[in-house]
Amino acid sequence: MLDEIHITTNKNTIPFEPQSPFVTSGLRIGTPAVTTKGMKEAEMSELADIIDCSLSKKQTEDELRKRVLNLTSKFK
Repeated sequence: MLDEIHITTNKNTIPFEPQSPFVTSGLRIGTPAVTTKGMKEAEMSELADIIDCSLSKKQTEDELRKRVLNLTSKFK
């Protein structure tokens, strides 16, 4: 879902997860990739909103993809 709008994440187990370690119930968002580009708190807030809108289906994939591209185009 997030990969479709150009946000890369990976699944991880979380501490104290009652399920098997083979059940990945956590989502890892690596901030070094974006902070290295120079993004700060305002961009992290925008990124969090984009993720929220994607997971809760508040916007279409096309709308979200445009938001991601608009955000990242400022930091190339």
